[in-house]
Amino acid sequence: MELLGRLLEIIGFGIGIPIGLLLGYYLFIHPEPRDVKEWHLLNVLYRFDILVNCVYVLEGWKGTDQSDDSFTVPNINRSDPIIRPIHELDTSSLLDLWPEVPLWAKHPDCDRTDWLNKFLSDMWPYLDKAICNMIRSTAEPMFAEYIGKYQIKSVYFDSLTLGTLPPTFHGIKVHESNENELVLEPAVRWAGNPNITLVLKVLSLQIKLQLVDVQVFAAPRIVFKPLVPTFPCFSSIAVSLLEKPQIDFGLNLMKADVMAIPGLYHYVQETIRKQVAGFYLWPQTLEIPILDSSVGATKKPVGILHVKVVRAIELLKMDFLGASDPYVKLSLSGERIPAKRTSVKMRTLNPVWNENFKLTVKDLQSQVLELRVYDWEKIGPHDKLGMQVVPLRLLSPHEAKEFTLDLFKNQNPNDPHNKRRRGKVVVELRFDPFKEDHERFSGPLEVHVSNQSRVPSISEDEHFAASGLLLITVIGAQDVEGKRHNNPCAVALFGGERKRTKTVKKTQDPCWNEEFQFVLDEASLKEVIRIEVISKRRKFGFQSKESLGYVDIQLFDVVHNEHINDKFHLINSRNGIVHVDMRWRVI
Repeated sequence: MELLGRLLEIIGFGIGIPIGLLLGYYLFIHPEPRDVKEWHLLNVLYRFDILVNCVYVLEGWKGTDQSDDSFTVPNINRSDPIIRPIHELDTSSLLDLWPEVPLWAKHPDCDRTDWLNKFLSDMWPYLDKAICNMIRSTAEPMFAEYIGKYQIKSVYFDSLTLGTLPPTFHGIKVHESNENELVLEPAVRWAGNPNITLVLKVLSLQIKLQLVDVQVFAAPRIVFKPLVPTFPCFSSIAVSLLEKPQIDFGLNLMKADVMAIPGLYHYVQETIRKQVAGFYLWPQTLEIPILDSSVGATKKPVGILHVKVVRAIELLKMDFLGASDPYVKLSLSGERIPAKRTSVKMRTLNPVWNENFKLTVKDLQSQVLELRVYDWEKIGPHDKLGMQVVPLRLLSPHEAKEFTLDLFKNQNPNDPHNKRRRGKVVVELRFDPFKEDHERFSGPLEVHVSNQSRVPSISEDEHFAASGLLLITVIGAQDVEGKRHNNPCAVALFGGERKRTKTVKKTQDPCWNEEFQFVLDEASLKEVIRIEVISKRRKFGFQSKESLGYVDIQLFDVVHNEHINDKFHLINSRNGIVHVDMRWRVI
């Protein structure tokens, strides 16, 4: 009986499964309404182009177009393509599809770059030749260094072309920043068909190395900075990588695929990725200068020049009674700020001043100190007694040096007026460079080690800051509204000094972009920097002034952060905002 029972169980199981499958088909699949079928197939026929609204994956569907209102179900074979909505895909299929989705479809803050790809496609034949010519001209001197070494007779490119397929941009981000720069983050892919063949002749053997089928996926960050009023309106380009690039290529040696060697492909690919990332992965950057510093680029201060105007000897007699009332003006070349000046010494040809001044240096190699001696006049223009210049490259850091300079009428050595003796001026100069704000990277990221943490420039007495330079750049303002007029200008008040920008007439959104410098020997960290926006108007000979708002900024915050670039809401203003950039440099 037990054997019979087991036999019946097997027979029942074998018959039950086919019957169950047959009943399930007729109950749930066969009687599906026609409108449901049509709706599903209409979804299937949606094109992949409408990726903005819904993404579909092509598995291998092939159908027929229907021009009339009726809908005919196409014949679908297992080998024909099938399109399915993305929500029907499993996790594995989605992960395979995700890298192929353009960046602008993944992120709403990315822009499409169809126009850029079209431009690049049209320009690619010419860019190909230009880039290859640049590679050839750069590589040939390097090849020449190896000829004659290691039995190498010659090295040259047998063929050099990047192929017919240009790189494509899959999207681009543009970041807004308070800094004076433009930041772009494109997604670049290049699946190219280059043909680069390098021929190496060693003794009587000719070795050919061919690079083919290059694929590069990269996400660079491109920064145009600083923005300047000289074409092309930026002085340099900084390029860095946000992630390790994906690099794949084929390498043929004597027509044999080297990358087919087990283990070599992954080793070479990973080594290249690490080397590229080590030098250019953010925060490492590749700096490409565009404008020369003398053309339009704005240089940062590098130190303070201490000038002591000691005395003058045997100056010219300019007054009626056989004397002069001399004073000295001093400034650095290339600076727009007003010149410093000494006090006036009345009725003397051998004045003694012993007065000290501090000037901000931006280029120690090219800048010169300009000294001009004048005879003060109560009425009319002041007479020029003589001038002289001192190149700053003659100075050594932290070393005081005294100069006794002959005065001339001008800097033209062929001018006969310069043969006349005009006296001498004695000055003492010392250059103190700024300390670095932070350690700069000088090598690959993996080998960089910082031994010291960044410490704010505060002296042993925590209530005082060490000597340094305070740079204040008033960039602009927004929504500054006066009751009677809108002619705004900005005023910076600090340490008893008052400096103001130009006036921009009839606007509520002025743009100044003016820099002020405050050199401090020692300043209390409790001091306050006040930025005030005022409006002025002159009418019928009378001038009216109106405050449009102000903001107070603690010196401690600037010294501690070393750099603040922010927009501040103005006090006593409805909606006014002022944009200020402040930097602290330590001597």
